[in-house]
Amino acid sequence: MKVEPVNSTEPAETGHPVHLNIEEPYASEVSPGWLRAVALAVLEAERGDRPELTLAIAGDETVRALNLTYRGVDSATDVLSFAAETPDFIDAPDEPPYLGDVVISYPQAKAQAAAAGHPVEAELALLVVHGVLHLLGYDHAQPGDRAAMWATQEEILASLGLPGLQPTEAEH
Repeated sequence: MKVEPVNSTEPAETGHPVHLNIEEPYASEVSPGWLRAVALAVLEAERGDRPELTLAIAGDETVRALNLTYRGVDSATDVLSFAAETPDFIDAPDEPPYLGDVVISYPQAKAQAAAAGHPVEAELALLVVHGVLHLLGYDHAQPGDRAAMWATQEEILASLGLPGLQPTEAEH
């Protein structure tokens, strides 16, 4: 699934592996450079290369619609990940592979940050790391998988100056 911009305020940069689609009401609330840096930190820590991906910052309505369409859940959530599903597709030479899309609800991120007592930028970083790790195959449905994913999140967030930042059980 490729997320198309709703009211994108951040044009794609030629040659940049992290594309941003930010709905207009949230454009002044987020730092595109920070979001890209967080996503790249995950890719470099886990892959050592830079496949392309899209980060979308959206409202609850957009996230709710995606959650209903693709997961059958009629509610907003904080982050959704959609891995690129092109197993038989041959990537173009000299072009990075497309990893997928991460869609974050800004209102959910803001509410979770307030509840946790940290800045919304920290919550957005947590959600970007969490979403990109899902694109890379991490999951947290089983306790062992959850422990591995949470440890990896912690390590990456600590490298970004955000030690101890973890999602609560209620969030995921």
